[in-house]
Amino acid sequence: MASERPAFTDGYDEDRDGAGSPRPGYAEAFDALAGTDLDGLCDAVMQQLERRGVSFGAEPFVVDPLPRLIPAAEWDPLAAGLAQRARALNHFLLDAYGERNIVQAGIVSAATIEQAKGYEPDLAGRLPRLGAPAAVIGFDVVRDRSGEFLVLEDNLRTPSGFAYALAARAALAEVLPPGFPVPRPVDPVAYELLAGALRAAAPPGRDEPSLVVLTDGPGNVAYYEHAQAARRLDAVLATLDDLVRDGDRLCVRLPDGTARPVDVVYRRTDDDRVRGDDGELTAIARALLHPWLGGEIGLVNAFGNGVADDKFVHGCVEDCIRFYLGEQPLVRSVPTHSADGRATADELRGLVSKPRHGHGGKGVVIGAHADTGDLERLATELHDNPEGYVTQPIVALSRHPTIVGGCLEPRHVDLRAFAFAGAEVALLPGGLTRVALDAGTLVVNSSQHGGGKDTWVLD
Repeated sequence: MASERPAFTDGYDEDRDGAGSPRPGYAEAFDALAGTDLDGLCDAVMQQLERRGVSFGAEPFVVDPLPRLIPAAEWDPLAAGLAQRARALNHFLLDAYGERNIVQAGIVSAATIEQAKGYEPDLAGRLPRLGAPAAVIGFDVVRDRSGEFLVLEDNLRTPSGFAYALAARAALAEVLPPGFPVPRPVDPVAYELLAGALRAAAPPGRDEPSLVVLTDGPGNVAYYEHAQAARRLDAVLATLDDLVRDGDRLCVRLPDGTARPVDVVYRRTDDDRVRGDDGELTAIARALLHPWLGGEIGLVNAFGNGVADDKFVHGCVEDCIRFYLGEQPLVRSVPTHSADGRATADELRGLVSKPRHGHGGKGVVIGAHADTGDLERLATELHDNPEGYVTQPIVALSRHPTIVGGCLEPRHVDLRAFAFAGAEVALLPGGLTRVALDAGTLVVNSSQHGGGKDTWVLD
């Protein structure tokens, strides 16, 4: 089923080894699919998702029916490494707004912190110690040609996707033929982990905290997840307009007109800044900053986390693990470097160039896929604004069989894995695999013709 690909897209095959033998679980999966109408299976999955109201913005959430299978022997070390990484990143956030021991040690510069777009000067010396600043982290994980898992990016502001992973699992449970291996469960595990993270963020003495999921409303592309989280957590789904003050307490207005005191806000709004470009407090900061800094409410995820989303900081996370935890990193990062303003178009052809503060795949240039004109324009941009970009080596993302035109074809994948920091840091088993539906494409975002795959951890 594998077709010829240019060298830079020949990655690790998730389903079979170099000798062509199926990896664990895939022989059973392929046997179960034998004789199945694969296009019909795709339609059945989409019907299940539509029936459940699963969407990503105005677009349907596309799920390929063949799940990605990861044996426990591979998953458990990865999960341990990502939990280690989550602990170190939370140490970094507290330190970056506190004593800056890592700066004094010469590992991260003060300029790296203060020039990060997500850095909030208002929080210097004031970050509350209510739970972990980054209670929910989404890690973008890839495999290199050898099969080693590497962290491509860290997402500590408003990572989305765990509810979509659960929706994919539920849809596949209804339509897959018998004979597939049995995965570790993800539901209700995801909401148990999220609830633990929210409880850990509550002010002292509030053992059964009143929860609010704060959303932008149906216009937010991940609104389905916001609504699901509120329902499963028995929380109030609210917008900023629903938050009111009642004396010294922040309250949320309920549909019946009454108001309920708020203990923890699970913030899922796109806006997470304390101040806008005009230097004034943002609307969300006007509502939440004072009660949060005053210890009146917990906030998940906290203001200021964007400093650790910075791609310059991503290149230092392994050093953060050594510095804060006194441990060797269990999972490596994809090497990340400041852009070279002297780089030529030919040199950029072997690199991935990313805006330092970008997200969603916007502005990413994969040199091997770009034409000469685009690379020359990029070289000019890097010359004029090198501090605005980072570069990484091209990682030939692993490939997974995906249903295309009624056949199984190899498509590139990554993994959005979710860490929840409650009393301890724990990983959702598997997470959400993202797949590039176009042949040879290395960008897997849903906004760029990507889809999802259920990810099964196999015992």
